[in-house]
Amino acid sequence: MRSELPAWALRIRDERENKCWSQKQLAVQLRAAADPDNPILTATASIQRLIRRWENGEWPPGAIYKTLLCRVFELSKEELFGSDISERTGDTLPPWEITPHEGRVMTQHVAPELVPYFAEQLKGHYMADMYLGPHHLIPTVIAQHRLICDLAGQAPDDLRREFLRVGAAYAALVGWLYQDAGDLRQSAGWRAETLDMAHRAHDPQLVGYALVNKAMLRTDTGDGPGVVDLAAAVLADAGQLCPKVRILAMQQRAHGRSLMRDRAGCDRSLEEAAHLTDAIDDDFAWGNAARRTPRYLDVQRATCYGRLGLHAEAAQLWDSALARQPSTSQRDVGVFRARFATALAATGESGQAVAVAGDVVRLIGETGSARMKTALLGIRSAMKPWARTPHGRQMGEMLRTIIA
Repeated sequence: MRSELPAWALRIRDERENKCWSQKQLAVQLRAAADPDNPILTATASIQRLIRRWENGEWPPGAIYKTLLCRVFELSKEELFGSDISERTGDTLPPWEITPHEGRVMTQHVAPELVPYFAEQLKGHYMADMYLGPHHLIPTVIAQHRLICDLAGQAPDDLRREFLRVGAAYAALVGWLYQDAGDLRQSAGWRAETLDMAHRAHDPQLVGYALVNKAMLRTDTGDGPGVVDLAAAVLADAGQLCPKVRILAMQQRAHGRSLMRDRAGCDRSLEEAAHLTDAIDDDFAWGNAARRTPRYLDVQRATCYGRLGLHAEAAQLWDSALARQPSTSQRDVGVFRARFATALAATGESGQAVAVAGDVVRLIGETGSARMKTALLGIRSAMKPWARTPHGRQMGEMLRTIIA
């Protein structure tokens, strides 16, 4: 019903109808209104689908489209959107809406040297994510992913598969960035895009990795059986997989078992993975947390134990593992410290919990990580016994700050 739609969605629809434009005509107007040095290259039909979803209230326009809508309707942002719409990260179509760029110049030759170039760029994006968090990187990585897709479409078969491999890795990173930003719908779309490109590349390692990413997303939504099923699908072909992919699948299976309150199954999965850690000898840019994070499996075990309510054991593992994390991994360390704070609070160490949580609040402000924020908000129930104490009041104030 019309009354159930967000106010901004109703205003977009009303302004379009006041101009006597169809959704297609509005899409044409938006393309025409784009700055010549920063044009919208998305096809008109894709913009039309976006308009339909805006007017249905499914998601708000991003910053670029907000500017263009105000331009074609001759209204200010306050007049068109009011204060009931927040800024989104980038102006991106879901991957299933991506269409070829109109007016694209087809080249006669695609240089194979571009594949290692994009692979090296990907390593840099992983490093930047450790410092910046998701919001700054999403537009850049998506733009490069689209360029890779364009190049893949112009390349001969063998080279196209190479572009698809690196393109799948970029899609996986975008999926992770959206997951870290808390936009699970966009993340799910990019996870599906990763799996599609991995299949097109005929690469069993990437297919396994793409399924692990889908399992990781289900871990964040609390779907234990779904996580276990996806991990099992990866490990069904374990004989052709490198140690890294197998370890990633095993640790996700452990998370699934912990969500199902199955400690024995969780421990078995982690112990099985531990036998493979010394065998990681690949240099894939994607999925490198198993190599990048010191005491990787201890971190996974501590997370699972916290979920299982084994807080004393989790706190001991966190205390040891966090001492070895590099300063370059501040976003990951922030999530780890949030979980450590919860374990401390649950074991009666309210003062230490407040001190650790204070560092996490600072990192949330610096990175904008929704996962870090969610991890820290999980401390609320553990701090209830101290609600009326100075520590409890201090924690409550910090949590109100990050919620605001």
